[in-house]
This record gives sequence, structure tokens and C-alpha cells, in this order.
Amino acid sequence: MSISATINQALQLLLSGDSQLWEIIAISFSVSLKAIVLTLPIALLIACIFAFTRFRGKHFLLSGFNTMLAVPAVVIGLSLYILFSRSGPLGDLRLLFTQDAMMYGQALLALPILVVMSHATLQAADRRLWETAMTLGTPVWRALFTLFHELRFGLLAAIITAFGRIIAEVGCSMMVGGNILSYTRNIPTAIALETSKGEFTQGIALGVVLLVLALGLNFSLSFFQGKGEMA
Repeated sequence: MSISATINQALQLLLSGDSQLWEIIAISFSVSLKAIVLTLPIALLIACIFAFTRFRGKHFLLSGFNTMLAVPAVVIGLSLYILFSRSGPLGDLRLLFTQDAMMYGQALLALPILVVMSHATLQAADRRLWETAMTLGTPVWRALFTLFHELRFGLLAAIITAFGRIIAEVGCSMMVGGNILSYTRNIPTAIALETSKGEFTQGIALGVVLLVLALGLNFSLSFFQGKGEMA
């Protein structure tokens, strides 16, 4: 079959509403969105601690998060596999080859991105906003809410970058998820499986989804970064 015919079949498969294809897409988005929701409050708390407090070892810890940006997804997957395996310290939780395991893996991948980018956004903020709020006796939670609202475009850029990173990763999801049909098979693992079998139609269809997503995320990132610079 020619390349053009395969691409045409892939587009038809995507537009036909194929249940198996869209199930894979739904699993991928569900797991990645849950990972972002799980990680965001923790990342914002850590970023605020780095930005507004001084303590011994702060720069060492911040360097650690920067280093984690370069850790391959498969290394995170291997670490979690060891923890969640039957003989591992968390084996009794029976998380291996589940969507929860995939979510935790993606959360670990998203954490350093959210921390580093949120910290940079907070560092660039006008400190007088925070100092004034504290001087007026504003509750900490309300002062943080005001600060996050002022910096919303930079924080949204961090969220978009992290989401784009984790939804396209394959190594961690493959290792801790097991690529189980209708349960842990997401877009990247399905593409890897189908292309390894020489079945390119579904792989191309899912690849189109990732390309459209990447395009949308990049446009959104450019928009929010531009808004942040004008604010």
C-alpha cells in the first residue's frame, strides 16, 4: 500500500469515530490531565518556597529540579517499576500496570517542569505585590491567589509545557502501564506497538492527533507568553 493511501486510511479512521482509536485518545488525555492536577499544587508550593524564602541548601535543591528536567522518561519508569513490582517496597499497593501508575510516572515528569518554570515566573514578579499584601495583614492564601492571578499567563505557559511533555512520553507509560488494550494503552504506546507490527494506519492517525495537539499547545504557549510580556 502506498504512503498516500495509508495516510488517507488513517484520516478516515480518525474521522469515522472508531471506538478503539478514540478510547486510546481518551485514556491518554485522562491520565495526563490527572497527572497535571495532582502535581500542580505541589509544584506551586515548592516554587513559592524557593521564590520567597531563604534556607540552607536552597540552591542545591533548585539545581536538583533543573537536573531532573533532563532525566529520561524511561529512567522514571524503571524507578517506579522497581518500587511497584511485587518484590518492591510498594508492591502491596498493586499499582503496576495500572492507570494510577502511569499517572504517578507522568506526575514525576511534570513536577520539575512546573517547579522550574513557576519559580522563574515568581522570581520575575514585582515583589512589592507580595510585600504589600503581607504588610496589610492579608491572609497568606488570599495573597497567593492574588499573586497567581497576576502571574496567570506565565503559570499557564508552565502548565501547557508540562502537559505537552507528559502526554507524548512513551518510556514511562510503557514500563509501568504495560500497554494493556482498553486500560493503559495511550497514544504514544499505541503508536509504538502498531508501527512495530508494521500496521501504520492507526499509528499515523494517532500521530496526527499528537501533531494537532502539539500545534495547539505551541500556539497557546506563544499566546500566553505574549500576554505575560504585555501584562
